[in-house]
Amino acid sequence: MYLTQGLHRALQRHPGKVALRHLGAQGGRALNFAELVDEIGRAAAALQARGVRAGDRVAMLSPNNDALVVQLFACWWLGAVACPLNVRWSVAELRHALGDCGARLLLVDASLARATGELQDIVDALPAAALASQAQDLEPLEDSRSGGDALAAILYTGGTTGRAKGVMLSHANFWCASMTRGAELNNSPDSVTLLVAPMFHVAGLGRLIGQSIVGGGCITMPQFRAPAIIDAIERHGVTDIIVVPSMLQSLLDDPSFDAARAKGLDRIAFGAAPMPPDLLDRALAAWPHAEFFQAYGLTETAGAVCINLPANHTAQARQSGRLASVGRAGLGAEIRVVDELGRDVPRGTVGEIVVRGPMVTRGYWAQPDATAQALRDGWFHTGDGGRMDADGYLSIADRLKDMVISGGENVYPAEVEAALRGHPAVADAAVIGIPDARWGEAVHAVVVLRASHAGREAALRDELVSWCRRELAGYKCPRSIEFIAALPLSAAGKVLKMQLRAQARQAAA
Repeated sequence: MYLTQGLHRALQRHPGKVALRHLGAQGGRALNFAELVDEIGRAAAALQARGVRAGDRVAMLSPNNDALVVQLFACWWLGAVACPLNVRWSVAELRHALGDCGARLLLVDASLARATGELQDIVDALPAAALASQAQDLEPLEDSRSGGDALAAILYTGGTTGRAKGVMLSHANFWCASMTRGAELNNSPDSVTLLVAPMFHVAGLGRLIGQSIVGGGCITMPQFRAPAIIDAIERHGVTDIIVVPSMLQSLLDDPSFDAARAKGLDRIAFGAAPMPPDLLDRALAAWPHAEFFQAYGLTETAGAVCINLPANHTAQARQSGRLASVGRAGLGAEIRVVDELGRDVPRGTVGEIVVRGPMVTRGYWAQPDATAQALRDGWFHTGDGGRMDADGYLSIADRLKDMVISGGENVYPAEVEAALRGHPAVADAAVIGIPDARWGEAVHAVVVLRASHAGREAALRDELVSWCRRELAGYKCPRSIEFIAALPLSAAGKVLKMQLRAQARQAAA
């Protein structure tokens, strides 16, 4: 179980097949497997010439592109640890991560070169192009074939609830997560995946690894732009994609969207945030032939541990009630729903989701206390609230830290958000708790209106509360509603509720 194994297999079977294609603003290029393996071996030699050794951490600051893919595999070829960093972080956040992981080298894409000068005092920051130039003059390094429990990557959590932590993931963690997904849904070597989910996030990186294991093709794009995505699907034979709901909505809303142009897409995975039912209905209508499935996993599980299969997304299966589920535990994963003492709660009752399996992290880099808190009695405590039905199907209630306790009642924001999104005027919504003298916390909704309803904010406040009262118990309904142009999102497409809470506190002050 070493992450470069699939490259050797593909090199033997189809060296001339296109392995990687990059589509960027300045054009692009394509590499077949023979060319890709050669570049990886030379890049590994260049890293070694820079003093990088097995076990050293190499940080990368880059949008999705072919150079980043080469750097990641070059680290694993050498036996080093890849640390791709969030391109949207501030210099202070980057400094924290670089100091935390003790990176020996930072490779910086030209588009982000502004950060290099402010980081040189903490790490040797090198333009990615300089490493690539040096690599051209070196002989390819022999693959170390490091694998198993050897550390492959440190991925930093999104920081939506505080300072980001470095999640340690081994070669075996990533391999087993890919096997879990592949056992549920066959991953064909003929598939071409569009890597638009950032590779500093486990969804994007895990998809790259899954494709490399089977010898499939990958296309990288530096950022999400709906017209470019649609064009890539049509021109370059993209067959599958991983999206968060906000991405899917952007595709369907874009003026250039035409179902005929995007018909080659036959598998659409979604996750990371709740999928509004009306949005899923639109997507199912646009791609009636495609396999839709929802995946649940975390950075700490190296990818999906739970998959709701395409069979539960067909029109015929809608009455099963499983459309909103994230599915059942995948191969090799054990999942339970427990109370505060770690005891299983009755089926249908909300508790904390805990996971065990070979894909689960060994812990957080240099944070033994946080590791001990998360990994207890052999189980990883996710911090997510969920419920499991009698057949083992899991549904996510919400992040436990996001739960609002109002008048002693637990309110799960995802439930309120789903009700709000059902209103025809609402494009998106996020719900948080704000301090309240009487109730402890009050339910506060932050709403984005559809363009056709702009200017109706005053009239819609009472209407939305009444709408929620028809759908929910009174204590769950918003006591205040704020309208904004767009919800703040992390690079992984998750709503930054910590930022919304800070804004609400500032407004109250």
